[in-house]
Amino acid sequence: MSKSKLRLPLFGVLLISLIYSACNNPTPPETKLFMDLNAKPLPKATMKDHIHSIHGDNRPDPYYWLRERENPEVITYLNAENAYREAVMAPLKQFENDLYEEIIGRIKQDDVSVPYFDNGYWYITKMEEGKEYPAYVRRKGAMENPEEILLDVNQMAKDYAYYQVGSRQISPDNQWLAFAEDTLSRRIYTIRFKNLVSGEIITTTIPGTSGNIVWANDNKTVFYTIQDETLRAYKIFKHKIGTSSTEDVLVYHEKDETFSTYITKSRSKQFLLIGSQQTISSEYRYLNADTPDGTFVVFQPRERNLEYSLDHFKDKFYIRTNHEARNFQLMTAEVNKTTKENWQSLIPHRTDVLLEDFSMFRDYLVLEERIEGINQIRVRGWDGQKDHYVAFGEHAYVANVGANPEFETTKVRLQYTSMTTPNSTMEYDMATQSLSLLKEDEVVGEFDKSNYVSERLFATAEDGTRIPVSIVYHKDFKKDGKQPLLLYGYGSYGYSMDPYFSSTRLSLLDRGFAFAIAHIRGGEEMGRHWYEDGKLLNKKNTFTDFINVAEYLIAEQYTYPDNLYAMGGSAGGLLMGAVINMRPDLWKGVIAAVPFVDVVTTMLDATIPLTTGEYDEWGNPNDAVYYEYIKSYSPYDNIEAKAYPAMLVTTGLHDSQVQYWEPAKWVARLREMKTDTNPLLMFCNMETGHGGASGRFARHRETAMEYAFLLDLAGKVDKKE
Repeated sequence: MSKSKLRLPLFGVLLISLIYSACNNPTPPETKLFMDLNAKPLPKATMKDHIHSIHGDNRPDPYYWLRERENPEVITYLNAENAYREAVMAPLKQFENDLYEEIIGRIKQDDVSVPYFDNGYWYITKMEEGKEYPAYVRRKGAMENPEEILLDVNQMAKDYAYYQVGSRQISPDNQWLAFAEDTLSRRIYTIRFKNLVSGEIITTTIPGTSGNIVWANDNKTVFYTIQDETLRAYKIFKHKIGTSSTEDVLVYHEKDETFSTYITKSRSKQFLLIGSQQTISSEYRYLNADTPDGTFVVFQPRERNLEYSLDHFKDKFYIRTNHEARNFQLMTAEVNKTTKENWQSLIPHRTDVLLEDFSMFRDYLVLEERIEGINQIRVRGWDGQKDHYVAFGEHAYVANVGANPEFETTKVRLQYTSMTTPNSTMEYDMATQSLSLLKEDEVVGEFDKSNYVSERLFATAEDGTRIPVSIVYHKDFKKDGKQPLLLYGYGSYGYSMDPYFSSTRLSLLDRGFAFAIAHIRGGEEMGRHWYEDGKLLNKKNTFTDFINVAEYLIAEQYTYPDNLYAMGGSAGGLLMGAVINMRPDLWKGVIAAVPFVDVVTTMLDATIPLTTGEYDEWGNPNDAVYYEYIKSYSPYDNIEAKAYPAMLVTTGLHDSQVQYWEPAKWVARLREMKTDTNPLLMFCNMETGHGGASGRFARHRETAMEYAFLLDLAGKVDKKE
């Protein structure tokens, strides 16, 4: 869920000996554990009788009461867990602070984005030294002209523990800015308006929105989406500048609880598009953007298992769809003949290529395709000529189309990164087929990409499927079967985990860690079938794939169980919970961030955000078949009296996607059941939600905490290679 203290004495030395059958494994290195596991008594949540009964099955849930957010006893327990973690990690406090300074020390303090041109203005995002938040500015006509500050987020955030600016939309006449702000971290946005002529932020506000904002072409009508009590985006309203939000008019109501809705605008600026989507179905409505008081017309009525998305160019709509195309194809339809029997194929379906997205320019069509798990950028003239792929010069990388508001241009802005290359903004001239680097994010300090090595590997799953693995390590890393390795995974919602660069990760790599991403089923790296083979009644493939990747990395001498660590967040936290139940012996330590671990209970509760819209992802446990299958892997329901690895679990009190009580209940039951003496720590950020802290520096406090936890387990505290 769809998707981070040196005053106490050294605790001592923890020696763990693992006995393996049928192989000769290395002697475990001495592991120095600075964490003080005797710092204070373990937190203990009260057990209160509660039974879930369905399908003739009674499921005890003694920690169900922890969902009572306003109950002082709940807050007391969460604070106790925080105090315990802080006490246990107190001997690491100085090291954790040093890691934090090291991580933020790589961030360029004064930084400016590559400007992009839109409707007569150059737009820039600026970061200033010591400041947590950006300033959004623009310059009219040319970069030499005076700078106009649209929003200084540092000033706006100064009175809040959490502050996030979401969507920012400027009216076609450039005189109004509509923007969305979240001050709680539950992704509930208030829309505000700034008059760009006077510089005044007017008093009119629209609360309770999803942050989705679109202007009509009349420069006075704004469309937006609101959420229900489960945070499902379900209604679209229109607002007229100069009126009260209480006068806003309902435009569309999505009554099907398995769908959410939003509004966007075609690239041609000619049409407003209302989209309704669930996991496996979609539906659009369209209206001429010049007539915002008109009536939206259904493009193609929703059908189960029919997915499509739209854009418009000249006299046609362009449709990316899975209609007769498992990996999606691109089709066209005339403006007045939009139902699927009128669709014509432009880019046909291919069994070995996933069509992920498309962008349109005056003379060219740009396609984002995934081949063998890697992003490819394909450029094609509208006449079908000059069809080619952009060559980036690396085998494993991430490339996407960036911000390209200009339509009448031969140049396309691209975003590029790899596990050894920092995020880069590139410009590709589609006419001359030349690629130029506009900016590579600077990593402050002594970073040299040639010091790091990246590989693309393939592990074999239990059923013979080849699972891609991306791995990066320092060039001095030794493949001797003794080194620490952090394995990361997600594997849900068809979301692909790409081989991206992270400057924070250098703090692990420079201390001898390797970092690997398991591209397991449930994502979409290898095509649509990759997703379908890791969802619903195939979900366990996600977990066994991850385990098989770990076994492969051990067999190939990258690491071994007493130095292997795992990490995942949200649905990736579910992955962590499942694999420690299935193979607790494989991992020295695990970090589960905002983990979705109480799957059965959550999917039976339609009042919780995201539940009803995700029956086609996990299955509906009101059906006995899905109930039994989900229950068989749900981490909370499968905890046993056995030894578990060291664990750090993180959550946020205001999390709207995975409610805080899921990790809290999970940790409480693990404390009750586990038979080992390994550290089990929970950090609940009492001020934030799913994404953690909002500031560019503050968010890395949790990163430093997580890295200190891992490096201590690996005996790497203060040991740079």
